[in-house]
Amino acid sequence: MEPGIGAAQHIRQVLVFFVFLEGSSVLSTTWNYSVPEEMETGSSIANIIKDMDVGDLAARGARVIFDDYHPYLRLELETGNLFLNEKLDREALCSTGEACILHFQVLLENPLQFFQAELLIEDINDHTPTFLEKLIFLNISEGATPGTSFQVENAQDLDIGINGIQNYSISPNPYFYLKLKDSGKGRIYPELVLARSLDREKEASISLILTATDGGSLPRSGTVLVQVAVLDVNDNAPEFEKTLYEVQVPENSSVDSLVIKVSATDLDSGINGEISYSFSHSSRDVQKTFKIHPISGEVHLKTLLDFEVIQSYTLNVQAIDGGGLSGKSAIIVQVTDVNDNPPEIVITSLMSPIPENCLSEMVVAVFNLRDQDSGENGRMICSIQDKLPFLLKPTFRNFYTLVTEHPLDRESRAEYNITITVSDLGTPRLTTQHTITVQVSDINDNSPAFTQISYTMFVRENNSPALHIGTISATDSDSGYNAHITYSLLQPHDLQLDLTSLISINADNGQLFVLRALDYEALQAFEFRVGAMDHGSPALSSQALVRLVVLDDNDNAPFVLYPLQNASAPCTELLPRAAEPGYLVTKVVAVDRDSGQNAWLSFQLLKATEPGLFSVWAHNGEVRTTRLLSERDVPKHRLVLLVKDNGDPPRSASVTLHVLVVDGFSQPYLPLPEVARNPAREEDALTLYLVIALASVSSLFLLSVLLFVGVRLCRRARAASLGGYSEPEGHFPAHLMDFSGAGTLSQSYQYEVCLTGRSASKDIQFLKPVSQP
Repeated sequence: MEPGIGAAQHIRQVLVFFVFLEGSSVLSTTWNYSVPEEMETGSSIANIIKDMDVGDLAARGARVIFDDYHPYLRLELETGNLFLNEKLDREALCSTGEACILHFQVLLENPLQFFQAELLIEDINDHTPTFLEKLIFLNISEGATPGTSFQVENAQDLDIGINGIQNYSISPNPYFYLKLKDSGKGRIYPELVLARSLDREKEASISLILTATDGGSLPRSGTVLVQVAVLDVNDNAPEFEKTLYEVQVPENSSVDSLVIKVSATDLDSGINGEISYSFSHSSRDVQKTFKIHPISGEVHLKTLLDFEVIQSYTLNVQAIDGGGLSGKSAIIVQVTDVNDNPPEIVITSLMSPIPENCLSEMVVAVFNLRDQDSGENGRMICSIQDKLPFLLKPTFRNFYTLVTEHPLDRESRAEYNITITVSDLGTPRLTTQHTITVQVSDINDNSPAFTQISYTMFVRENNSPALHIGTISATDSDSGYNAHITYSLLQPHDLQLDLTSLISINADNGQLFVLRALDYEALQAFEFRVGAMDHGSPALSSQALVRLVVLDDNDNAPFVLYPLQNASAPCTELLPRAAEPGYLVTKVVAVDRDSGQNAWLSFQLLKATEPGLFSVWAHNGEVRTTRLLSERDVPKHRLVLLVKDNGDPPRSASVTLHVLVVDGFSQPYLPLPEVARNPAREEDALTLYLVIALASVSSLFLLSVLLFVGVRLCRRARAASLGGYSEPEGHFPAHLMDFSGAGTLSQSYQYEVCLTGRSASKDIQFLKPVSQP
């Protein structure tokens, strides 16, 4: 480490330490000292004891500290004198244009006290003016006019003030004189002024000596040689080979490719004959697209060309010689097209959806084709897919219309994706495709269609009210509101009943309901029509036939026609005692208002006085004897028969028969009424009956025989008059008629019942079967 630097660091540490001590003082007064530069080392500058009145410097630890910590001065503690520690060079320490002042402090450590001081370094004339260049060249045209000024380089002097440069002078000559120009900052600059015209042919070169002098007490000066070259007058401008150049450049030319080379000539020599090329009055497009070599005149591309943006450029070219004269020419650059742009499709109008009942050649879309290329590259052909009901028609220039070929059918196809294909005729061909979607809107042109032409539905009688019996369904090929179907009942003209009181239909889903219970015996089947109507405008409808078949339920018990069970006295059948086995005692006749197997009747003997004496045929109800009667058999028999149908569950009715065994049809009998008897009075009643029977048997039997004979004679006479057909007297009630023929009373039998007016007894005569004609 250098001693000066170490001392400075030590002093800095001491200063930092004493700054924080209390009682320190810094005087605001500044002592100014000056010294000429280049004064010898050890020269005395001042005495600080006298100036600052600080007492004993050694005891107080005095120090001299400069701002840059360099020991320019040395303090003698015993005397207080300040001596130069080294020679001071003002130009080295300070800039040339400013006063050179070094700031320093005198530090007293005990007690701590600071004194501020300044050392002014005075300039002396110790530097000679110098020129930077050893030789100054000036090129002056022989055509320069007198009074023209030519600036020359000025000299440099490191001294300042009066010691700086104060004057310039030039060696005597007939052509130039010197003019000084003040810069405004205390400096002057020399200019050569042409006193008269030059003539290169007489003197091609002039040498001058320029002298710079400062203002010191002993002036110093510096010189430089000025060599003036008289230049030839440029009286010939450059000329191009052509006033107009034309060139064609493909738009796909690469960057830096050569466009054209221009050339110009100049009859002058030297610099006047040296030509440089450039663009003049060029547009921004030209400047960013082309560049020209200043020496060779070659024009190259700076960027890629685009025929679709700019088809031609006009380049104004100038050739300038060294004297400033120029010649002009123009270059026309034609950009040739290449097929680098595919065709463009611009849809200007699109109608979607379109109604399916549209007319032929209805305009669906209008579009425009565009290709930025030219010639064959810009010619285009347009097409769409095959097998579509659409046509392309050219209209104006490159406008096309897409029209319908014929009316459409939405039900067969509701949407079309139409791809428009456009190709140009360039090489290679470029193709563009654009797909548009055309929706077909629905028109109410389809009536609702039932899934079946007719429907057959079944319902069992005695059904519950509002019973769902089935659903009819219709579809409509239309869509939206046109396909919304409403169902309704159509009142038939030939149905006696009110249909709306029997059937109801859900207008939305076609469900059919029976509103009330049906009776098979009253109504077996009926037909009606239902309608389906859409909500289009106008509305369309269709009909379907519905046949409702009522299924029989076993809800009627068999009804006994014979013997009648509601008579006041029971019916008594007569059985001769001599009857053979299999003798027909009687036939029970019954009917059932149900149908089918619900009306199939069977007969069964439930009770009998003599169980083995009688039998009943299960299918026709005939009661016959099974054996001969004996003397031990009781004369009166009571039979209980059960008539049962074949329904599920089966229904039945019972009938009671009284059979009286007689020794012949002449034996009278009294029927025993089915009345309740009092056991206490049974013997008295029996005696009364016997007396009455004995009294009237003879007369009743005789009357019966006579009446029977008379009736038979009358019937035979009537039968003979009617062709042998015998019609039984009287008739059954209407409500006992068998409509279906399913009962046991066959039309092949007729029975004649004869009633007497004097008694409750009944006679029945079995006749032979009579076939209806």
